[in-house]
Amino acid sequence: MTNIQETAKADIQEKIQEEVEQARTVCDINGSNSPECAAAWDAVEELQAEASHQRQSKPKNSFEQYCDDNPDAIECRVYDD
Repeated sequence: MTNIQETAKADIQEKIQEEVEQARTVCDINGSNSPECAAAWDAVEELQAEASHQRQSKPKNSFEQYCDDNPDAIECRVYDD
């Protein structure tokens, strides 16, 4: 895992914690059955889904990274049938 991936995972985990705290605060103020409370927890769920998606993503190998950086390279050409 690269440092960038580790940083991104740490950032999203930090953001999730912030959203959880905010959701708890919103629910304490507006009540647990309020639309604001539901929206706050929806935001938490969306971040958790993104974190899960990032964990499942396979990191690109060096050839894939090369082709991303050099899409016109001969090695990276893709021919349609």
